[in-house]
Amino acid sequence: MICILLVAGHGTLLESHIKNDQSGLYSFLEDVPKALLPGVGGMKILDFWWKAVNTRQLFSEVYLVTNADKYKHYERWATANDFPVENIINDGTTTYETRLGAVADLELAISSKKLNDDIMLIAADMLCADQNFDMAQVIKFFQLKGGELAIYYELEESESTSSRGIVEVCPDTLRIKRFFEKPQFGETSSRMASVVFYCFQRESLHTLETFLTQFPATEDRVLGKYMEWLINTAKVPVYGMKLPTGFQLIGQVGLSDYTKWLAHYSSLKNEPNVKAITCRAYARIGVMGNPSDGYFGKTISMSIANFWAEVTISESKNLVLVPHALNDPTEFGSLLDLYYISRKEGYLGGLRLLQATCKKFYQFCSEKGIALSKQNFTLKYNVNIPRQVGLAGSSAIVSATLKCLMKFYNLTDDDMPKSIRPNFILEVEKEELFITAGLQDRVVQVYEGLVYMDFNRSLMDEHGFGNYVQMDIQCAPPFWLAYLRDPSDSGVIHSNVRQRWLNGDPDVIEAMQLFAELTDKAKDAMEQKNWHELAELMNKNLQLRRSIFTDACLGPGNLKMIEIAKQHGSAVKLPGSGGAVIGLCFDQKKMSELKKAFQEAGFVFCQIVPYCPGSTSEQK
Repeated sequence: MICILLVAGHGTLLESHIKNDQSGLYSFLEDVPKALLPGVGGMKILDFWWKAVNTRQLFSEVYLVTNADKYKHYERWATANDFPVENIINDGTTTYETRLGAVADLELAISSKKLNDDIMLIAADMLCADQNFDMAQVIKFFQLKGGELAIYYELEESESTSSRGIVEVCPDTLRIKRFFEKPQFGETSSRMASVVFYCFQRESLHTLETFLTQFPATEDRVLGKYMEWLINTAKVPVYGMKLPTGFQLIGQVGLSDYTKWLAHYSSLKNEPNVKAITCRAYARIGVMGNPSDGYFGKTISMSIANFWAEVTISESKNLVLVPHALNDPTEFGSLLDLYYISRKEGYLGGLRLLQATCKKFYQFCSEKGIALSKQNFTLKYNVNIPRQVGLAGSSAIVSATLKCLMKFYNLTDDDMPKSIRPNFILEVEKEELFITAGLQDRVVQVYEGLVYMDFNRSLMDEHGFGNYVQMDIQCAPPFWLAYLRDPSDSGVIHSNVRQRWLNGDPDVIEAMQLFAELTDKAKDAMEQKNWHELAELMNKNLQLRRSIFTDACLGPGNLKMIEIAKQHGSAVKLPGSGGAVIGLCFDQKKMSELKKAFQEAGFVFCQIVPYCPGSTSEQK
């Protein structure tokens, strides 16, 4: 790939303001080409771009296109910065009136150097807010999409769309649907601004000559007009990639705006390292309908404040994943100690979840055209969710890690909509770590609180996600929770039901439909606060589950907890894959007896505290 840096502009407003400034503060900048003016971090603007592209691993050659009026300035700069002077292209013009236009300058570089390769084109007189974005990501995304590429960013509130090229980007394909060169007010609602930062396939370079033939007037030969024609008229596929930064073409602004944006971008660079960001994701209980979430069913689930996973991210020199002292042990008291811990806890701690989430996050951003800044971080976690009792501990660690990464890299809901985050979390577990799971846990950990979920097949096929409705947390009754003190792996709970369902077993298909019906009835009962109706539905949910999975698959621990609950007249059901039960008991005396019975039988018992979104500790 070849990079072309464009610095061929003439007689800008900024140059005029510097020349006529009466304060004398900027006299040392008189006649200095705009690309050689001071930029962010004390570097000349061109110095930054040269540093960004000066990598043989990325570009076979880098060329610089300028005009005859400023040629000597750039020749002197080249000798001082190890830029090959023979790669400076002089377009021969000395005045604004005789300018060629940016598109013609690009065509001159291609024809004079007989270039026959993919090209990255950058206006090297742009101020760039983020000095750390990764150029390799841009090239990788360009090669992935197999079309032309236009870089864009989201305008700040103070910036007007009327002076920029504005793009409308398809959120699914990332293809630019429309390009508006300096649109009138109301012409588009988009605030995504394209800058002179493009990648062109060599097969498409012939369109430059076509455009120049159709638009002989110099004032039309600007890159914004070319991109507008290429996308809107020629219908050439052009994809958009969003950079997490801002850009200012200083040739289009005066002295006051130049100094304002330089100060603003410099202040961003000089901000201290990102403070530690801590995010939580909470355990959940399946109130109704589970496990039909993996079978196009319906469920109601609730996040609970009793247990959580907490992840902290902070900027660091190297990328570090910190093992958890208990969950990822690397030191043991003895070989016997290692034996007992490994037998009880297994070999799969939380560190693999952090690593898989980071890997999947980078992959997602690369595929979605979101360029991340080159910041490293340290990631550590803590979790108090009981293991292997079906309270969604693994997905909570992934969910909290995703929250941290999104905040650290300033991703917004537009970059990763809430509706697709559960799918992302599930893919981390299923595709990267081969954990068998459904969407229910991930949905409630993203949306939080009390959530009704409809995973209807037509919805899932059309949108890739279901209908997720946040219910009033006040609709939740006073559930209790009991779980195994020393559980074994509960994954066996799924038995062969999945394969039977795939084979079209009518009993399994009917059961999943009944789970969905129970869920709709439970939603009505909860909204009406009809706890006795809800209790009956919970018992029916459990009975249906036992009939389809069989008691042999539930295991003795789960059956014992169910038996204790029923002996004390409490509604009961499994809140997850196994290892825990939840229930409703409205008689305080019976509740005390129930608690005592569970504890004497060796189980852990507690009252559930619903988690209300926005009520607890997620801090920066």
